[in-house]
Amino acid sequence: MNLQNTETQKNLMRALAGESLARNRYTFAAGQAERDGLPVIAAVFRYTADQEKEHAEIFADFLRRGGAENIPLEGGFPVDTAADTLSLLAAAAKNEAKEHGEIYPAFAAAARNEGFAEVARKLELIAEIENCHAGRFQAFHRLLSERKLFVSDLACGWICINCGHEFEGTEAPRNCPVCGEAGYFIRVEMSPFSYLNQ
Repeated sequence: MNLQNTETQKNLMRALAGESLARNRYTFAAGQAERDGLPVIAAVFRYTADQEKEHAEIFADFLRRGGAENIPLEGGFPVDTAADTLSLLAAAAKNEAKEHGEIYPAFAAAARNEGFAEVARKLELIAEIENCHAGRFQAFHRLLSERKLFVSDLACGWICINCGHEFEGTEAPRNCPVCGEAGYFIRVEMSPFSYLNQ
């Protein structure tokens, strides 16, 4: 695969930069969530940051295989300047939705037009993941803004992501009865690794 002098090479470099920046933005946002006393939101940001790193690695691999060495980069990249977790969740949802709906579909179309079907398919698949990221951030933004992050209208399963304690109820305790930590509870249905999720 020779990517030299193609729009696909430029787009892969933009995608690599975008994913790398997203990883850092989410790492910074995790720090803000910790400062705001929301370690469960910090975990969501870090979880997503790790996925962005994987996307960046895929794009970097295409560039290596395509003969890239030093690519000048032009493009606009978001900088999340908010200083509170709620605003950072909103910005993350907006940025992820744009990657899903605009940026990666355009990059995929260009790759397909230039004959890089494998690159196009990966961009389309990653665009779908970015849609999941947008939904994740929107869901946590809604729960936090409605003051329902740790409260539910109906009894549901809860898990402390710090120690693993699980229980059923309408409200997470301020502090976990097992580890004693505050702010680590999440609805079981939102946890990727819970036994009760089966």
